[in-house]
Amino acid sequence: MMKKRSISASKASLVLFLCQMISALDVPLDLSQPPTITQQSPKDYIVDPRENIVIQCEAKGKPPPSFSWTRNGTHFDIDKDAQVTMKPNSGTLVINIMNGGKAEAYEGVYQCTARNERGAAISNNIVIRPSRSPLWTKEKLEPNQVREGDSLVLHCRPPVGLPPPIIFWMDNAFQRLPQSERVSQGLNGDLYFSNVQPEDTREDYICYARFNHTQTIQQKQPISVKVFSMDSLNDTIAANLSDTDIYGAKPVTERQPILLTPTGSTSTKVELRGNVLLLECIAAGLPTPVIRWIKEGGELPVNRTFFENFKKTLKIIDVSEADSGNYKCIARNMLGSVHHVISVTVKAAPYWITAPRNLVLSPGEDGTLICRANGNPKPNISWFANGVPIAIAPEDPSRKVDGDTIIFSHVQERSSAVYQCNASNEYGYLLANAFVNVLAEPPRVLTPANKLYQVIADSPALLDCAYFGSPKPEIEWFKGVKGSILRGNEYVFHDNGTLEIPVAQKDSTGTYTCVARNELGKVQNEVRLEVKDPTMIIKQPEYKVIQRYGQVSFECIIKHDSTLLPTVIWLKDNDELPDDERFLVGKDNLTIVNVTDKDDGTYTCIVNTTLDSVSASAVLTVVARPNPPFDLELTGQLERSVELSWIPGDENNSPIKNFVIEYEDGLHEPGVWHYQTEVPGTQTTVQLKLSPYVNYSFRVIAVNEIGRSQPSEPSEQYLTKSANPDENPSNVQGIGSEPDNLVITWESLKGFQSNGPGLQYKVSWRQKDVDDEWTSVIVANVSKYIVSGTPTFVPYEIKVQALNDLGYAPEPSEVIGHSGEDLPMVAPGNVQVHVINSTLAKVHWDPVPLKTVRGHLQGYKVYYWKVQSLSRRSRRHVEKKILTFRGNKTFGMLPGLEPYSSYKLNVRVVNGKGEGPASPDKVFKTPEGVPSSPSFLKITNPTLDSLTLEWGSPTHPNGVLTSYILKFQPINNTHELGPLVEIRIPANESSLILKNLNYSTRYKFYFNAQTSVGSGSQITEEAVTIMDEVQPLYPRIRNVTTAAAETYANISWEYEGPDHANFYVEYGVAGSKEDWKKEIVNGSRSFFVLKGLTPGTAYKVRVGAEGLSGFRSSEDVFETGPAMASRQIDIATQGWFIGLMCAVALLILILLIVCFIRRNKGGKYPVKEKEDAHADPEIQPMKEDDGTFGEYSDAEDHKPLKKGSRTPSDRTVKKEDSDDSLVDYGEGVNGQFNEDGSFIGQYSGKKEKEPAEGNESSEAPSPVNAMNSFV
Repeated sequence: MMKKRSISASKASLVLFLCQMISALDVPLDLSQPPTITQQSPKDYIVDPRENIVIQCEAKGKPPPSFSWTRNGTHFDIDKDAQVTMKPNSGTLVINIMNGGKAEAYEGVYQCTARNERGAAISNNIVIRPSRSPLWTKEKLEPNQVREGDSLVLHCRPPVGLPPPIIFWMDNAFQRLPQSERVSQGLNGDLYFSNVQPEDTREDYICYARFNHTQTIQQKQPISVKVFSMDSLNDTIAANLSDTDIYGAKPVTERQPILLTPTGSTSTKVELRGNVLLLECIAAGLPTPVIRWIKEGGELPVNRTFFENFKKTLKIIDVSEADSGNYKCIARNMLGSVHHVISVTVKAAPYWITAPRNLVLSPGEDGTLICRANGNPKPNISWFANGVPIAIAPEDPSRKVDGDTIIFSHVQERSSAVYQCNASNEYGYLLANAFVNVLAEPPRVLTPANKLYQVIADSPALLDCAYFGSPKPEIEWFKGVKGSILRGNEYVFHDNGTLEIPVAQKDSTGTYTCVARNELGKVQNEVRLEVKDPTMIIKQPEYKVIQRYGQVSFECIIKHDSTLLPTVIWLKDNDELPDDERFLVGKDNLTIVNVTDKDDGTYTCIVNTTLDSVSASAVLTVVARPNPPFDLELTGQLERSVELSWIPGDENNSPIKNFVIEYEDGLHEPGVWHYQTEVPGTQTTVQLKLSPYVNYSFRVIAVNEIGRSQPSEPSEQYLTKSANPDENPSNVQGIGSEPDNLVITWESLKGFQSNGPGLQYKVSWRQKDVDDEWTSVIVANVSKYIVSGTPTFVPYEIKVQALNDLGYAPEPSEVIGHSGEDLPMVAPGNVQVHVINSTLAKVHWDPVPLKTVRGHLQGYKVYYWKVQSLSRRSRRHVEKKILTFRGNKTFGMLPGLEPYSSYKLNVRVVNGKGEGPASPDKVFKTPEGVPSSPSFLKITNPTLDSLTLEWGSPTHPNGVLTSYILKFQPINNTHELGPLVEIRIPANESSLILKNLNYSTRYKFYFNAQTSVGSGSQITEEAVTIMDEVQPLYPRIRNVTTAAAETYANISWEYEGPDHANFYVEYGVAGSKEDWKKEIVNGSRSFFVLKGLTPGTAYKVRVGAEGLSGFRSSEDVFETGPAMASRQIDIATQGWFIGLMCAVALLILILLIVCFIRRNKGGKYPVKEKEDAHADPEIQPMKEDDGTFGEYSDAEDHKPLKKGSRTPSDRTVKKEDSDDSLVDYGEGVNGQFNEDGSFIGQYSGKKEKEPAEGNESSEAPSPVNAMNSFV
């Protein structure tokens, strides 16, 4: 599915160089040389009669040549024709048609001659013909009336134009007429009908001829065709003939093929070598014949054979003599065949075998001109010298003509001339100019110096050394400036001077020198070669299968020479990517999103550099759910079966696995589709079983690997006839809901199971084992019937039979049911309990008589509960447990009991109605068991040789504790355990001091409790005795205090231990299980500010020291202040607020007047005393009653303290504390904590106090405050 190709640019260069190798040496234009024709018009030159005629003739030479023309073999004097001009320095003629000239006047054969002192070159004979696009000749076209099934040919007969026109058929709406195997256009332009059909009737069959040279289209008159069908003919005949006449046209009869073109059984065809061979066979017949082509005695050429026009035309391109032979076309239908043989002969206009080449000789040298051509028939060769037949040209003693060769010997400068070779036969001619130029010139190298060649490694390198000299120089190559001459098989030396390195390697890189020498001198030239690494695709795109609307990506990862700049192009099916934003081209990939079916195809990644090109392709297959089937058809309709067929939809590149057939019952459940059956994906018909009295519609769903298709359109409906029911209701049961009834239930038949209208049920019952008659009742289409007045829990025989308006279903089978149950009457007796161990007991009981159960015996339930623990003598809430033992079981195990406890239990019988009475409570006790592990073990107060152990008693003693067992052993630095010591401790102890231990030693302790039964599970712990030093074993962090505001808190602590400790603070929300957040303290400070806290939240905090393993302070808890309430509206725009502010302003004005009067009377404010009192808030005295800061007030006014000055005992600072003043200083001081924990006191006159909602003081403002507020 993947292909890769690589094209090296150097290979393309190789082709160019090889072309240069076979050409003669070009003479530099600065040297004398005969003329050479470089450009001329084509031999058969058809011109547009409405435009100027340009006949080209360009030539080079030294000195520059002059030009002359002949027309129809005689000299054409352009100076005498005002309409004709020759371009300057050129031989090109311009005939002015657009200013009054007529193209027809200039028809003819033109030939150009270019001449200088060294010879004359001539052009081909150029035949000038104006193009023609004549009108259609008028003709009367009769309508074509043809019988259905007959053949028909509509003739076009276009006017003869130059060149011949292109023919096509259209209608009046300029729409091309559709063509097919039945209707097609022949090579001559006629429209052929193998057989006509009624839909061919129309009046606008129009043939058009397009003349490309004049850009005109000619239209033939419309042709009318009327096809008579057999039905219409029969109707016409029936209307015009009597009953006794023979009427009734023959029906459309099938006919074996006959050829419409070519006629007969054989024909001939001549084609020229190199042209396109077109052979045609069009046949009539019904059914439409199929055409097949063969070559007698051979095979049709591969890669050059094509079939066109629905295989009616055989096309072979670039024919050669080997394609001559007999070609047979065979037209075949089911009734027979016909054939035609076309004998093809391939002729050939002359073509070159060896064209003469320019010859540069030095005086005294010899040379030859060779002119060899072939053709069919073989062409004649004739020579000319400077445009004159060589037989009558001036003699040259150095020249000798020998058939197709001219031999020159010991030439002199006067031997320079231009020779023409003409090869001709009846199908055309060839004319070639070749000059002989006699020069004496030293060598010269025409390739630019230091030219750089770049090739890809392992590809050919071609280094050019274009040269000229006369005599012809010899060429030698050297690598490097002073290297040795290059020889050997690794190099190829071409006649044109080119050095070829067939397989260039990296070490081929370097400078190469070519030396050209002849007897007149020597010259050299240097070129440089660089060999590059090849471009490679190291990760190629891979075959992908993707679902519709998915996303797919193709990779194209490349490796290239670092000095080359690659470009990557993606193609789809060898064409440009669609202009669609879904195609995303990345650096090394192509991604397609929302893939659709149109994206299916081959994707090619092409990587180009200036030297090479590589590509890789991969196929994308887009798969999807299949399209729904269509054209559903019902056939073979019977009462109980029908055949359904369909046409599958497109499988969307994923084979259809199966088809699911569903049906709808339009009579009973319209709109509801049910599963009918399914068939394999290769099957398109199925025989379906049907039920009576159902109005069926069917639909088909196709399923492939991707999923299910949409359902098909429903089929036509098919209503089956009514019949008796085929089956009875299922799942018939008889279960009483009350002690005195019997509820008979069943599953009703579905609509299509009724088989007819009037569905009902006959319900029958009788008591089992009693000689009773059946009691029956017919009920409507329901699913339940209740029989009342039955004895309690009595077996009944029951049957339910379906019936409809046409009769009963087959006799139903009987089922056994029971009337309703009642609660059991007696309790189990002789209940016994056998205690197996401290957690398991076995209970036994006697079964109750079945008659007393009064229902289906479902089992027995044992209720048991713990009364009390014998070890604690404490009662608790009674939690009853229930164990159910199914069936007629008379014993059971009671697991999960608690040791050393008192239990009670009772037993009850259970039926479908419920539980019977309980048996008398039975008391039993469980024995002692082993205790659980002690609830905790703490080791405290480490000293040099002792440790204190404290523990808690087991949560579940499971008996009477007799003692505790303590085992311990030392652990050394390598974690090896020392000898184990065991101590037995009385059960009433809860602590122990272990003495005589080793100092600075780690011990491991094992601790468990015992009862008389044995030891319980143990708890372990480790501890270390302290070292023999005065300093404590570890440093300490103590007295952690917090002062919190709304969003931050100041943390401080005391540290005892080594200097230069690095502290950190850990904190988190109190009560949360989230991990602690950690903040590093810079330096050795003993305080830290936590920021970004949530207002009104309780936090836990602790302080630790880095580097001290596991060492940190105990936890402290604090709470941030509540958040300030935000204002929801701008009160400054409220009317009441504006009025209030006016009143306040008036009051302030009055107070100012009063203050002014009081100040004039000598009133003072003790500011100095207040400054002294508030200089350092940290050393203010604390009041003993409530812990608030002491505060001085105005001795004259005796202002009360604000509530916000209190600090709660839990060290939190509430919102009003942090925002309002802590103390009133001159009635206007704000006191609050900074982020560094310091207290700030301010004069009210230094800073305005913002009014805070809900925090206003109850005291009156001072005049100073009032002034500041007013301002």
